[in-house]
Amino acid sequence: MLIPIGYLIVLLSVFGGFVLAGGSLGPLFQPTELLMIGGAGIGAFVASNNGKALKASFRIIPRLRRSKKYDKAMYLDLMALQYKILTKIRRDGMLGIERDIDNPQESPLFNEHPRLLADPMIMTFLTDYLRLMVSGSMDPMELDELMLHEIEAFEQEAHIPIDAIGRIGDAMPAFGIVAAVMGVVKALSTVAAGPEQMGQMIAHALVGTFLGILIGYGFIIPLASRIERQAKEAEKMLHCIRVTLLANLHGYAPQLAVEFGRKALHTADRPSFTEMEEYMRQAKPVAGSA
Repeated sequence: MLIPIGYLIVLLSVFGGFVLAGGSLGPLFQPTELLMIGGAGIGAFVASNNGKALKASFRIIPRLRRSKKYDKAMYLDLMALQYKILTKIRRDGMLGIERDIDNPQESPLFNEHPRLLADPMIMTFLTDYLRLMVSGSMDPMELDELMLHEIEAFEQEAHIPIDAIGRIGDAMPAFGIVAAVMGVVKALSTVAAGPEQMGQMIAHALVGTFLGILIGYGFIIPLASRIERQAKEAEKMLHCIRVTLLANLHGYAPQLAVEFGRKALHTADRPSFTEMEEYMRQAKPVAGSA
């Protein structure tokens, strides 16, 4: 929802300000310039990326409808789930969670948190490292190194569409200049045009520069920035899991291990100690009966 609102503000500010200053919108409507700028941008986008980058860029578009998937409520949900898992490990041993992590969809423990269960990134990361913990053959330092490598790989993969879209946004003003130069060439090559007609043709040509800058910095680059913010939010979820599991491996009690995970979150989304304590208190009876 925020994306169309932002785009609407851009359009109203630019074109509304132009009209209030006494300008007419008619000369700004140049379909051929839009065709040149947009077509050149799409062509450059296709030429500068491989199939993997193109698929990643198109797959990311539907996710932009979510204004904020990873919010405070989901962080609390994640920490409650980890608290229950670690409590069960402390009570029943590592093998006590083997059935839960082998088939999370049928696990009562995981089914208490449907939002997390529906997120394949979180579930894959959490269950994979719980399986390694159950095996008991990895040193905490080695496990930490492996987690960091996987998070780094996730970050690099998430930046593929960000870089692809952002670079095209940076190139749009240049394509606008190309369209403007072509319009000027057309105007100057019209020998029979009078001063008034020549002025109109030059004005129409300069619209290309305006459109290239507007499309690039008003629409495409903000889209790339939005994708980057969402990727950073997802990374924080993985770091929260990583820190919590490592704290448990170092011998901390489940409630303290979850506190380690809470400290890994951004302050804007981080629940307070009191909020988390109350949430954990509500989760304790469920964990005890799991």
